[in-house]
Amino acid sequence: MLECVVNISEGRDRVTVEAIAAAAGDDLLDVHSDPFHNRSVLTLVGEEAPRAVTVAALARLDLRRHEGVHPRIGVIDVVPFVPLGGAGLADATAARDRFGRWAGDLGLPGFVYGVERSLPEVRRGAFRALAPTWGPAAPHPSAGAVAIGARPLLVAWNLWVDATPAEARAAAAAIRGPALRTLGLRVGERTQLSMNLIDPLALGPAEAYDLAAGHLRVTGAELVGLVPAAVLDRIPEARWADLDLAADRTIEARLPPG
Repeated sequence: MLECVVNISEGRDRVTVEAIAAAAGDDLLDVHSDPFHNRSVLTLVGEEAPRAVTVAALARLDLRRHEGVHPRIGVIDVVPFVPLGGAGLADATAARDRFGRWAGDLGLPGFVYGVERSLPEVRRGAFRALAPTWGPAAPHPSAGAVAIGARPLLVAWNLWVDATPAEARAAAAAIRGPALRTLGLRVGERTQLSMNLIDPLALGPAEAYDLAAGHLRVTGAELVGLVPAAVLDRIPEARWADLDLAADRTIEARLPPG
């Protein structure tokens, strides 16, 4: 089985997000929307749901009218395939490449990431140092482009901090490493450390919280999407609430029976 965590550049219009998510049918596990980032994260399973969601997003979203604090290259911004259960990274890579060719046939440029390069490298180099892997050489007029990846499980997770954006950026630089990608951002009236826990079985939410707390006063946490059960199992239950974690917010708890 494959998980696909599609990030779309819309997080304010609830009706639009719900219509796009509905295209996934029973393969939708979770939707997380953020109005300040103006972004939604749709946790899906399989290969058909990401295509249905992409078609729905292409019909409803326009990057030329998008505003938000999160970096993005397209309305269907990131499409990573992740192996679950008996699947391996080779299965995720094959699904990634099939999706890239399919999206290219729709006129949507796709940039590969995974073992080839990181997602931040795609964001920095798209249409400049990097040419699309699939599809046209120029951005789609309304949809931009899409970063399509194959990767192991990661956890997208944010911390709210009592700090200026400059202090948050400095803290993010201090704690950033191979297992932790983080940015300091102004989000509405608050300041956030936006995090990707790249190896959450080595450095999970509890460790990331403690690293950040060594530099700034942490005032809250926010899980984006779902977390693998194995990550939750590493953390004392007494800390779950402060880390915005719960047993019913694991991937395994949301998978369809069988």
